[in-house]
This record gives sequence, structure tokens and C-alpha cells, in this order.
Amino acid sequence: MGNTKSKKLWGGRFEEATAASVEAFTESISYDQRLYSYDIAGSKAHATMLEAGGLLSKEELTAIIDGLSAIEARIDEGSFVFKSELEDIHMNIEKSLIDDIGPAGAKLHSARSRNDQIALDLRLYLRDQCDRFMLLLDETRRAFVVLARKYMGQMMPGYTHTQRAQPVLVSHHMMAYYEMFGRDRERIADCRKRINIMPLGAAAMAGTGLPINREMVAELLGFDSVTANSMDTAGDRDFAIEFLSCCTMIQLHLSRLSEELVLWSTQEFSFVQIADKFCTGSSIMPQKKNPDIPELIRGKSGRVVGSLMSLITLMKGLPLTYNRDLQEDKEPVFDAVDTVSASLSIMAEMLGNLKFNTQRLKEATDTGFMTATDLADYLVLHNVPFREAHGIVGRAVAVCIEKGCELTDLSLDEIREFSPEIDKDVFDVLSVEGSINSRVSTGGTATLRVEEAVQAAEEQMSIVGD
Repeated sequence: MGNTKSKKLWGGRFEEATAASVEAFTESISYDQRLYSYDIAGSKAHATMLEAGGLLSKEELTAIIDGLSAIEARIDEGSFVFKSELEDIHMNIEKSLIDDIGPAGAKLHSARSRNDQIALDLRLYLRDQCDRFMLLLDETRRAFVVLARKYMGQMMPGYTHTQRAQPVLVSHHMMAYYEMFGRDRERIADCRKRINIMPLGAAAMAGTGLPINREMVAELLGFDSVTANSMDTAGDRDFAIEFLSCCTMIQLHLSRLSEELVLWSTQEFSFVQIADKFCTGSSIMPQKKNPDIPELIRGKSGRVVGSLMSLITLMKGLPLTYNRDLQEDKEPVFDAVDTVSASLSIMAEMLGNLKFNTQRLKEATDTGFMTATDLADYLVLHNVPFREAHGIVGRAVAVCIEKGCELTDLSLDEIREFSPEIDKDVFDVLSVEGSINSRVSTGGTATLRVEEAVQAAEEQMSIVGD
């Protein structure tokens, strides 16, 4: 009769081998193998600390470091065989190390658990993703600044409720997204601070009685500090939830931008031309040019929101400390990282090839009573209370609708019928150019203010990332 006892590294107290169905159901190596470089970096730092504390000899440390480097090289070149029966990235690497270097490899796991080991790997991974996302966000923001500079002085309708509201500069609209994605960058940078806290040393959940130096490991791995409570550390995924919240905000902003690009590229709007290389055709309608990239980015927002909801739902009922449920944290994180990074990259590339139909944009500002608010402001400056001015302009608009004309089509005598405070200088106020350049409040769409904003952004973008 064959030996049926467990052969797992953790299987000392088990009398039966793990069922094949259980191995298939519980493995995570199919997706957490992407953490291999972080797992190896963490193990090297841990081993270095163990040697400093007298738990490894110098010879054992050298063997471990060299062995881990060799494993990493095999993984890099694709010759390493990941085994599902070894469950996860930690066990695959540890078992291979023991096979390669013998008893020294079996000492590596002293004073740590897979619980704090995976927390370390995930923090190292997300720290790198924060850095990468900040670079990707900078690329996207630069694209908006370039567009703002290129179309400086060009006018377009601004919208509320998807109805024409007031004229603005194209550059002002582009700089709105610059600000939006700037907040995303700030959130990611702030999130990184809470990610960059070292968890190793919490062990299973109560810390360890072995002589370790957590601060040394933190310094070796570039962490700012160490976690303060071992129980919290073992079961904490707040940092991952926060990261996914940042991802969700980025993807939502990309989705809002995509919605405008989809609308603007329709024949009804004809505000922009998306380059052919970012569009697709129809399998049945030969005339079609479909804005598939912004549509897909808009659609992928559902995946990122879903990833956030998945992790929040996972965590809401977990008692302290570690529970196997936490194995389910990585797939939503990985999917969100892949989705958001791909969306940011292709959006920046697409924006670099975007063209505005400036003639069509200017024509669109000539209808829809877009300077009506300017007329109300004009009356306020002539000592008419705003609510009264609002009513006066509303009645003027109603008459224009009845006549089928714009406010600018009325003669001075016709427009004075609504208020004796109106004089011939009113037509300067009713012009689109006059309206735009009157908006000189901080953050407004006046050319002066937008030029200031673009110049400041150009200066900022030249130093970000240096």
C-alpha cells in the first residue's frame, strides 16, 4: 500500500494527502506567479536580516541569495515550472530553493508566515504600480496640455445637462481634464504612503519570539516604516482597497472623457476627428467609422468598479486576523491594474492624434442663446437685481424663440423693450468672444486665465518625473 500521508511543506500533522479537487480549488499560483520578483526580493531581505541576527550563517545566506537569484533567472527566461500542487508563489519558490541548495533553504521561512509574506509581496507590487500609474497619468495630462496649447483661442460650446450653456475655450475644456487627472495622481501618491509600510515580522498574526529586526528589512526594501500591530497586519487589505478606489476614480474619469469623445465624433456633433488607427469599421455597413477605443474604455469602467466592489465585499465580514478568503484579493487587484494601465496608455496615444473641427465648434457657439447669462450680468452691472435681470433675459429669449432668431439678431430698439438699462454696448457683451473674455475670475475661461493655466501646466509637466 502506497504512502498517503501529506507531502506538503506544511503537512506534518496531516495523515492524508490533499485531494486533487482541493488542490485545484485552492491553488493561486496560476495568477499570483506575477509576484515572483517581489517574493524573491522580500526573501533576500529577510534572509539578510536572519543572518545579521545569528539565525543563518554567512555561508547559508550566500547559498540562499544565490539560489534565489538562480530561481529568478529561470522564471525570467521562462524555464521555471510552476506546480499547482505547491499552491502559491511562496511555496513554489521555497520548495525549489530547498531542492536546489538543501537544508539552508529550509531555514529561510524562520520568523515569517505566508500571511505576512503575501502582505509584503502585495505591498511591494502595489508600490511599483503606484509609481507606474503616476507616470501614465503624467503622459495623459501632457496630452491635454499639448491640445490646450494647440487650440488656444478656439471656441466651443460648454454644456450643462447636455444642453448648450455658455461658450468656453477648447483649451479650457482640455485643462478641465488636466485638473481631473491631476487629482488622480495626487490620490495615487497619497495612497502610496500607506502602502509603503513594511508588514514582514507580523508572522502568522502574533509576531515572533525569534530575534528579528523588522526595521532592517524595511530599510533594505525601501519602506518608510513598519506596521504597528501584528494582528492588524495579518488581515489588513485597506491599502489594496484604497488602491482600487484610486483605480476606480481614474477609470471613471477616463469613462467621462470617452463619453464626450464618442458624442463629439458623431455626425450630429462633428466636433472631433478620432484618427482612423484608433477606430474600427462595421462588418456589414461599409460607411461606418466606429469609436471603439473610447467605447471600450467606457465599458471597462465596469470591470474596475467591480474589482473594488469585489474586495470590499470580501473584507466586510472577515474577523481578525488572516482568513483564506484573502486569497481572493489578488485577482481583482491584478485585473484593475491591467485594465487601468492599458486604458491610460491608449487614451494618451489617442489624444496625441486627436483633431478638433474648429469651424464646426465656432458655429455651434452661435446658436442656443449661449450669451444669455452675459446679458443678465450686464443688467446687474447697471444696478438691476440679478433675479429681476434673470427674468428680463428669460422673456427676451422667449421672444427670440417665437421669432426664430438669436439675441444677437435683435436690434437695439427691440432689445431695449425688455429693459431701459440696455444701451448699444450690449452687443459687445452678447458676442461669443466678449462672453469668453469676460470670464476673468480665477479658474474662468477668459483667454488670459486659460493662458496662465496652460503656462503653469507646461512648467509643471516639464519637471514631473525628473
